[in-house]
Amino acid sequence: MTFAYAGGLLATGLRDVTGDLGALESRGWWAVAVTYEGKVTCARFDRVRRAPHPGGRWVPPGEWSSSLDEAAYVRGVERIRAAIGEGTVYQANLCRILSAPLAPEAEIGGLGARLARGNPAPYAMTLDVPGLRIASASPELYLARDGAAVESRPIKGTGRTERDLLPKDRAENVMIVDLVRNDLGRVAEVGSVEVPELCAVERHPGLVHLVSTVRSRLDAGRGWPELIDATFPPGSVTGAPKSSALALLDELEPVPRGPYCGAIGWVDADSRRAALAVGIRTFWAEEGLLRFGTGAGITWASDPAAEWRETELKAARLLEVASGDDLAERRAARS
Repeated sequence: MTFAYAGGLLATGLRDVTGDLGALESRGWWAVAVTYEGKVTCARFDRVRRAPHPGGRWVPPGEWSSSLDEAAYVRGVERIRAAIGEGTVYQANLCRILSAPLAPEAEIGGLGARLARGNPAPYAMTLDVPGLRIASASPELYLARDGAAVESRPIKGTGRTERDLLPKDRAENVMIVDLVRNDLGRVAEVGSVEVPELCAVERHPGLVHLVSTVRSRLDAGRGWPELIDATFPPGSVTGAPKSSALALLDELEPVPRGPYCGAIGWVDADSRRAALAVGIRTFWAEEGLLRFGTGAGITWASDPAAEWRETELKAARLLEVASGDDLAERRAARS
């Protein structure tokens, strides 16, 4: 089944697919995915309606492997701390990609439905179009639009409970807020960028986050191509300064991130409303594998072993949902 599901809306009847962000300024309802490396998929659907999440057969994946093991990840954290000491970066988000064999009969809609039940998230999306299958439970808003009004809600700081949040988490959040303010300022009306909420504690299944809100108004004559160009990849999953962090992460991360840490969401060109999530807590299927990314923001105050544990914490609940089978879920529901 070819479809997109987000915010309680089911989109079917795929009309066209393009890699041109300018199409989002035209007409219709679009599902959008941009990989961390910049590959754009915009899929327009003819029918959009309120509906429950569609089902689908799900088969648990095989054994997970990681692009970086614990020793390699710890070395990466130490390399970033050295770069901070040298003044190259202030913060960088080091990520690893998990992969597991996926049965051919497994349907991404089945995984999306499992995530909706087991790990509900405010910016969750499931997308199944030719060449792209994604099931995301993202809690983080990359960009929302309502006409010219633009909002971003970067997350920095994660713990099991509020007591686990450290002073370094707040410092990291403030750094990324400054980066997002600067990014939005490139395409915003002069004087319109504001931060109405800084470092608020937000609770999600199994953990808490520090979340800030940055708002602006898009300058006249600017649209989706300019907005994405100014702000992508999202600051919360790159680092500061962004250009230096991107170069450093390219050295340290051995495989592409793909949809992880990119943008996933929807654009209603008719109403000029949209919500694009940061592609975290996200699974995607490719080349017979199910992939999932996890990472942590590194600062001078980071403890390498603790940062590894943070990547484990972020992944644990989602992997548990994906690795359960439908029979076990039905038994649990009856008990």
